[in-house]
Amino acid sequence: MQLINNSQEIIDIVKRVGKSFAGEFRQSIIPSSKAEFDKALQNIEDRCFSALKDPIFHLYPEIPWAEDDELSSIAQRTPFNDEAYWLCDTMDGAIQYLQHIAGWTINLALIQNGEPVFSIIYDPTSDELFHAEKNKGVKLNGKGLTPNVKKSADIMIAVNEYGHQLKNDHLWKEKASSSYIDLLEKFGVIRNYGPHGLQLAYVAAGRIDLFVQTDLDTNNWLAGILILKEAGYSVLSMEGKTWIWGTEGLIAGSEQALELYFKN
Repeated sequence: MQLINNSQEIIDIVKRVGKSFAGEFRQSIIPSSKAEFDKALQNIEDRCFSALKDPIFHLYPEIPWAEDDELSSIAQRTPFNDEAYWLCDTMDGAIQYLQHIAGWTINLALIQNGEPVFSIIYDPTSDELFHAEKNKGVKLNGKGLTPNVKKSADIMIAVNEYGHQLKNDHLWKEKASSSYIDLLEKFGVIRNYGPHGLQLAYVAAGRIDLFVQTDLDTNNWLAGILILKEAGYSVLSMEGKTWIWGTEGLIAGSEQALELYFKN
């Protein structure tokens, strides 16, 4: 069942919200205490969520909104019970926003029957919007994406990411260091860019060759996962199996990068 009648209406709302924050970017003082930092983060989340939810709910009042708890591993292991709902990472990379660093995005995904069927990742500082719909492909600012054709690991860029949940695992140091060393041994350039959804979109755009994250971060991945799949990329578990909701760890990349990663 098709839930979205006019995707451009939603795209326009997301861009409007993103641009409103872009107009304030680097205008405030960087917080100097944890209390100020936490308050500023919460203010961003509240403002952004309300600015997105209100106009989209007016268009689609029958679709509920999930209150996304990024820090709860339980909430990320299974989809919510609703047949369809909006899942919004209001500002992925909000810490970078507060630190006056580019690379923060507005992410929105529509979940239907336990999988993303519509997603947007908007980077206001670059004015780049990735948009995917299930079985309809993916576009960047209205144009299709060019597949990645690199074959040499020496010039490939691999991302080694981690989420807030990692330090709850008593083996987190071992997992993080092992993953990083593994990538250093196989690829020419290793980076950690920040917003996870945008990095997944960059894989789809051929800008990043491989994305690896060892812990559980489902809600931050979902918008990017649909973009990757619609661009024809594989989304795998750490063991190289097809990624399913609730899997701890995610690997995505070009066919060539994945082959090199899993090569003994």
